[in-house]
Amino acid sequence: MNRRLQVTKYVLLDWLSAGLAWSLFYVIRKYSEDNTIFDHLDTVFDDTKFWIGIIFIPVFWLVLYLMIGSYRRIYRKARLKELGETLIITLIGVTIIFFVLILDDFIVTYKSYYQSFAILFFLQFGITYFFRLVLTTVTVKKIHSGKLGFNTLIIGSNGNAMKVYNDITNQEISSGNHFIGFVNVHDRDDFKIGKFLPHLGAYKDLNAVITDYKVEEVIIAIERSEINTIERIITELETTNVIIKVIPIMQDIIFGSVKTRGIFHTPLIEISPDLMPAWQQSLKRIIDVLASLIAMILLIPLYIFTAIGVKLSSRGPIMFSQERIGKHGKPFMMHKFRSMYSDAEKHGPQLSSDLDPRITSFGRFIRKVRLDEIPQFYTVLKGDMSLVGPRPERQFYIDQIVKKAPHYRLLMKIKPGITSWGQVKFGYASTVDEMVTRLQYDILYLENMSIAMDFKILIYTVMIVLQGRGK
Repeated sequence: MNRRLQVTKYVLLDWLSAGLAWSLFYVIRKYSEDNTIFDHLDTVFDDTKFWIGIIFIPVFWLVLYLMIGSYRRIYRKARLKELGETLIITLIGVTIIFFVLILDDFIVTYKSYYQSFAILFFLQFGITYFFRLVLTTVTVKKIHSGKLGFNTLIIGSNGNAMKVYNDITNQEISSGNHFIGFVNVHDRDDFKIGKFLPHLGAYKDLNAVITDYKVEEVIIAIERSEINTIERIITELETTNVIIKVIPIMQDIIFGSVKTRGIFHTPLIEISPDLMPAWQQSLKRIIDVLASLIAMILLIPLYIFTAIGVKLSSRGPIMFSQERIGKHGKPFMMHKFRSMYSDAEKHGPQLSSDLDPRITSFGRFIRKVRLDEIPQFYTVLKGDMSLVGPRPERQFYIDQIVKKAPHYRLLMKIKPGITSWGQVKFGYASTVDEMVTRLQYDILYLENMSIAMDFKILIYTVMIVLQGRGK
């Protein structure tokens, strides 16, 4: 499946829809002012406002669609869900355009305001959804007929795996699953599903299998005797970007916790890899960029003060740069004001403690009020970090943490941050055990990510800094 081509189709059609809607709206408004406008349409095309709208209005809509996540998971669009999303985003977009471009226009009566709003709304929504409906319907039919499919891996090898495989392959309407193989949980002399699918390894090899075979969907169909491995399996999968589905037991069906996309498909519980709605992810990045720019400007006096203090406190560079591990395990350079003596780690990596003799007297002060962290606004601006997220660690310590708490790898699903729930509640960790203890707060953040949660953490961070309660 060519995702880039599919996204391009949606983008071009959305751009065309926005241009058509604005053009028709502009002509209709002119007609309401002069019903002979069709006799001299050249006056419309000579109007600078018309061409400004043709250029910038479609760009505005594309940015809005991008923020809400319209072009993510492009082959998994549902027509009914897209109807609701298009209605909501059209209402938001038309409201913005109305207040920015139309509200200060000359009018005869206030009734024309409502008419203009309604006309632009129905034109934008009608044309946009018509093109989207056609494109989505064509795609859905190709999936249902088996012409398009998603590389799917089964975790499990016995009775439940066989049942899921048979149920899905025998569906009257295809759900688009293209099975590429299975991985086992417990070693057996004979795998029942092995007669139908290739054996690609054990569940501990999941990350490699998913990467090598470009897996998009994983179905967990383990036996009750293997249920003790479910947490480890989910942890392995959560570091990937695949859609996870698990087989429901009867209690799930009775209590209504099963969510499925189609009434004809095998009932499976779907675990989405998205931790935040797409629009919140976009907004989070916008806040990161704007806040970092503002902070870097407003904090210039503190940058100068801290730099002078570090330079006078001990010999060595003002800045301290160190490789940390970020989103998806990608390394990046994190920058801080130096708070320790320059030879602090001459004997290898060491964590700091409250009475650490390696910390300078000035360094102890800037760590307490978090001034050592302010160069990280630049790292946030670059995109390696976020304002709020789990604190980034070195690979040396990650290897130790994972041995005690394998679920630490879940944190690599998101960008690390300048501050975090764990940092607010626990502060700096001086041992690996303390890192594991702090981890529980970062996992809680991961499970409750939202813009509102970020603002709460930022507010508490500011309070800690102002009160000098940093650890």
